[in-house]
Amino acid sequence: MGFTEDHLTPLVDAGLGNSSYLVDLGDGRALAVDASRDLRALRAAAARRGLRVAYAADTHLHADFLTGAVQLAHDDGATILASAAGRRAFAHTPLADGDETDLGGLTLRALATPGHTDEHLSFLLLDGSRELGVFTGGSLIVGSAARTDLLGPDRAEELARAQYRSLHRLAALPDATAVWPTHGAGSFCSAPSGAERTTTIGAQKKTNALLGAADQDAFTAALLGGLGSYPAYFDRLAEVNRRGPALLPGAPGLTPLTTAAVRDLIGSGAQVVDVRPVARFAAGHIPGAVSIPLRDQFATWLGWLLPEDVPLVFLLGPGQDAAEVAWQAAKIGYDRLAGQLAGGMDAWRADAGPEQAVQLVTADRIDDRPVIDVRQEAEYASGHIPGAVHAELGGLREQTVTAPEGTVVMCGHGERAMTAASLLARAGARRLAVLTGGAGDWAKATGRALEEGA
Repeated sequence: MGFTEDHLTPLVDAGLGNSSYLVDLGDGRALAVDASRDLRALRAAAARRGLRVAYAADTHLHADFLTGAVQLAHDDGATILASAAGRRAFAHTPLADGDETDLGGLTLRALATPGHTDEHLSFLLLDGSRELGVFTGGSLIVGSAARTDLLGPDRAEELARAQYRSLHRLAALPDATAVWPTHGAGSFCSAPSGAERTTTIGAQKKTNALLGAADQDAFTAALLGGLGSYPAYFDRLAEVNRRGPALLPGAPGLTPLTTAAVRDLIGSGAQVVDVRPVARFAAGHIPGAVSIPLRDQFATWLGWLLPEDVPLVFLLGPGQDAAEVAWQAAKIGYDRLAGQLAGGMDAWRADAGPEQAVQLVTADRIDDRPVIDVRQEAEYASGHIPGAVHAELGGLREQTVTAPEGTVVMCGHGERAMTAASLLARAGARRLAVLTGGAGDWAKATGRALEEGA
């Protein structure tokens, strides 16, 4: 069909750090690879090119988002292509190593590449005998390989050794073969060193430190040594994807709620999620609300910090998009959305609702106050305020963290710190403050050196 790069459309989810792909098959049909349940970008790309999605391929049972393949099969009649070893409980074409699918001019060949998961496939796209590119999912990625501990720490080393074999199998493809990974920069499934999301086999053989490891033992030690924490919802989503996500009857949204309805929901156990910017939450919020500012990373922190089986009430600020909130929740399986407070904080105040505030402080005003740093371990180790207590935001639900009155909570900019402060306040902490900025701002303001190490 004369395949060119123009036939491939990468669709990047910057918040989750992932890419899905839409392939124009040249006859009005398309192949979707690792499509998310949030199909807005994929459908827009298909509509621009006048394409119908005829095939939906999943490289593995995703832990960080719900697959959109089931929805594509229902809405578009797409044939789902996935690993036979995944034992998916819905209609699909089960593939094993070496199986080929005729796409009508192009061929998709399944390559068993276990490691990130044990049923992982890569998909080699062929034009006759010519290797065009390979969809590597969570196997070979730009500058790294995806984590191998999602099936439990007891299997992490076994899967890391499988990942070594899988990467070297892929590295045997011609150097010019394009590499189209799913996981990339910003994904908690991986830790790539750069922002590039696609590459070639030849480039990775030259630059990927894991491919350059001396042997399997060195590879395994390097891969496992670079693993950090990951969101709590990862532990359940793969099984949801195996069973098949619930179909969405239409675009998800948020039902407007009166203040009286919100009070009743709170009284019956619902959780208020305040998605406004940090400064607005600081100025005044509903007591007990969790601050998760609406930004690219919203879904990650929603899934990491709040249970999926509790009704959620959202509080939005002026100009914020309720549909964006609902879609980000939906793509990680959060469907119990009670709605949004109509009129926002103004309506709450007009109805004499109680509110709380959080002090914002700049780096030059911390003085000798106790500091809690909620960044990831690697961030903290690279440089932190001397004496700062480290408590990763993702672990605050499980940890007992002592926050004396007057404690300053900090992260890199302020968003994660405000989320942490809201969680600590729910646990009883008082008179917390949030740093507007990060460790570098403190060093610049005080002229003092940061401390490195865990």
